[in-house]
Amino acid sequence: MPISPFNLYPDFNILRLSHVELVVTDLARSRAYYADLLGLQVTDEDADHVYMRALEERGHHCMVLRRGEKGEVGYLGLKVFSEEDLDKAERYFRNLDHKVEWVERPYQGRTLRTHDNFGIPLEFYFKMDRLEPIHQKYALYHGVKPLRIDHFNCFSPDVDASVEFYNNLGFRVTEYTEDESTGRLWAAWMHRKGGVHDMAFTSGVGPRLHHTAFWVPTPLNIIDLLDLMSTTGYLANIERGPGRHGISNAFFLYLLDPDGHRTEIYCSDYQTVDPDLEPIKWQLTDPQRQTLWGAPAPRSWFEHGSEFRGLETRLPVATASPIIAP
Repeated sequence: MPISPFNLYPDFNILRLSHVELVVTDLARSRAYYADLLGLQVTDEDADHVYMRALEERGHHCMVLRRGEKGEVGYLGLKVFSEEDLDKAERYFRNLDHKVEWVERPYQGRTLRTHDNFGIPLEFYFKMDRLEPIHQKYALYHGVKPLRIDHFNCFSPDVDASVEFYNNLGFRVTEYTEDESTGRLWAAWMHRKGGVHDMAFTSGVGPRLHHTAFWVPTPLNIIDLLDLMSTTGYLANIERGPGRHGISNAFFLYLLDPDGHRTEIYCSDYQTVDPDLEPIKWQLTDPQRQTLWGAPAPRSWFEHGSEFRGLETRLPVATASPIIAP
């Protein structure tokens, strides 16, 4: 299906992705992975939660770890432009007959919980507690030196439907993969903040979270992390990379946390703020779209994802050989 024209004036204004809640089975083990190994900064913790931010971020948290019985995803968080946009969002989702509720979240103001067209839990807020800047507190920089959360990538059972839904919310497609034999979208990258993507969708059993990505300063940070992981007991957590994507042109590394939640370490994509920027089309048969250079992705990268809590998955409407997907 063709990409719909961009909706530059949506019913409410989403600024960017903000944070994710991951349910983990061993809070101390997951804290060690994200804080001690990767370098996220712990901003608060209790017996059941750990809150963390990256080094450039002023908001209280970009990741929440919550203790649970199995590894799964609680919700994806997004920041809106104003308090008024929260009320507009409530009306918008009620008009779609989506379930909406106001929820209490520590360190946040009013928070609206709802879901997308396939049930992915979304939480919108405007106000989050601000912390002092730590840009130049270089004693805190360790691990891979993550600067900010960058994007989510989700498996979708119908990428065309996901793209249409998020296009209506004002997300703009930057790059996409189309299966010429069917005319269906295989994958798409969509943004609000002016990078290649805040949200991406790949055809697969879903909805599931494929990965959460963090932006780092340079490819050398990724190489340093690989040296660290290979000598501190984390060698088996390295799933794919390093390499460079064709789509997004980003330098990448994919890791699995102790519960199997996938993390991408990411840098070197490009600016997309122009409202008339044309999406870049890739063919499904072009192997360099996923790996411009680097070792081929393992099968796990095509098949494994984190389920959203309480949400059933379904088979995708588009299928292709794992050799060429996603």
